[in-house]
Amino acid sequence: SHRSHRSHRSHRSQRPFVTMATDDYTQDGPLAREIAQVIPYFPFKGIPRFYDVGGLLASPTHFQKVVDIMAARYGDLKIDAIGGFDARGFLFTPVALALNKPFFMLRKKGKMPNTIYGEQYTKEYAGSDCLGIPRGAVKPGDRVLLIDDLVATGGTLTAGVELVEAQGATVVECACMVELKFLEGAKKVQSKYPHANVWGFISEDILLNEAKLPDGYEDDGEAH
Repeated sequence: SHRSHRSHRSHRSQRPFVTMATDDYTQDGPLAREIAQVIPYFPFKGIPRFYDVGGLLASPTHFQKVVDIMAARYGDLKIDAIGGFDARGFLFTPVALALNKPFFMLRKKGKMPNTIYGEQYTKEYAGSDCLGIPRGAVKPGDRVLLIDDLVATGGTLTAGVELVEAQGATVVECACMVELKFLEGAKKVQSKYPHANVWGFISEDILLNEAKLPDGYEDDGEAH
């Protein structure tokens, strides 16, 4: 029947969880060090070390390991939904598929219809912005995981937690592949929302892959 066919597809869509020790989630642990090797940094947007997640995407083996690590970490957390930040947080939609959870986007103003907006916030490097989520993406009582590729000053994460919790949901953790510890963004988030743990997998201490710049390389990046 059509119903049984849909059920069969849903069952097959979930990848089996990869069994991992707690040490595998440790910031700058062995797995983190392996993945850090494929993330180069460039002088970009006036920042001496701009970490390029494109290096991770170019290596399916390492990208899959990041997805597996996150899926294993959050498999038992009893979350109801996963939100990804505009735009590189969207890269981690495979985590939602692995956990069979709905995924919603936190987007900048004017990018999405039927949107609920939060307060204006100061962006990670320059200027200000406003985040929105789809109306109905989270409900009162929902337990939510937020994902981004990197936490720097914590301005974007804090704005995301504030917006989600204004809908009556609870952010149980913010997962970031990279944490720039020296900017203390995680502390900023948790000073305002102590229950919203910030997990950074890789810190700047082990991101040592300096990109080889081609002749004529130009920093043509716009403000973040």
